[in-house]
Amino acid sequence: MIRLLPALTLLLAAASAAMAFDPFAGAGIDPKPGAQLPVDLTFMDENGAPATLRQLGGGKPIVLAPVLHNCPNICGVTLGGLMSAVAAQPYRPGQDFAVIAFGIDPAEGPRDAQKTVRALDQRNGGTEGIHALTGTEAHVRAVTDALGYRYAFDPGIGQYAHVAAVAVLTPDGRLARWLYGVAPDPTDLRLALTEAGQGAIGSFGDQLLLLCYHYDPTTGRYSSVIWLLLQLGGGATVLALGGFVGLAVRRERRRGGGRP
Repeated sequence: MIRLLPALTLLLAAASAAMAFDPFAGAGIDPKPGAQLPVDLTFMDENGAPATLRQLGGGKPIVLAPVLHNCPNICGVTLGGLMSAVAAQPYRPGQDFAVIAFGIDPAEGPRDAQKTVRALDQRNGGTEGIHALTGTEAHVRAVTDALGYRYAFDPGIGQYAHVAAVAVLTPDGRLARWLYGVAPDPTDLRLALTEAGQGAIGSFGDQLLLLCYHYDPTTGRYSSVIWLLLQLGGGATVLALGGFVGLAVRRERRRGGGRP
């Protein structure tokens, strides 16, 4: 019995640690619009070569997806949803922007990143402008902390708790927008890239479209300002017409009441 006490103590401690872990407290995004990322830190790409965010971006906007390359849950779905959104909008990886699957687990390496690129290749029909990175914990944390992206390791199940979202960065590595969820809306991705490109990508019509939409940081979505204004304007018109009709009726009643 005495020999069993140390083992029981360890089991109780592990159970207590697992019960104490709160994924909702450990994972999330703290909005930091305009935050500057450390774009010159060195990571390893899918080929085992050193690379920086600045090099991979090549002077273009970056779509950065924090993921686990060996994720047993939603990372594959998130990357698949991202590539579906990429395919459904006019800008092209490599030509207009770069896609980076950014590994948050420092235990992963280039072989793990290579599997991610292969999966993205199957969905995109090519790997131009598509990259996957792994790095040391210090360098990974430097990037995620700058982004306000929080994640935590759950020792009870041996997995990381993290949220599904992609960050759109300007060519110089500043955070432009977060797009939340496992499948970004293609229009939202197009608008975020147009905004991040700062006039370097997109036609005049694309730039003009930004004037008709506004970004809601609580949902990570763009909504139409013009539609909102039309709704407000329509409501105001109805109220004005109702008031005019009511005033006309009152005047007619007064005129009728004054006749002999």
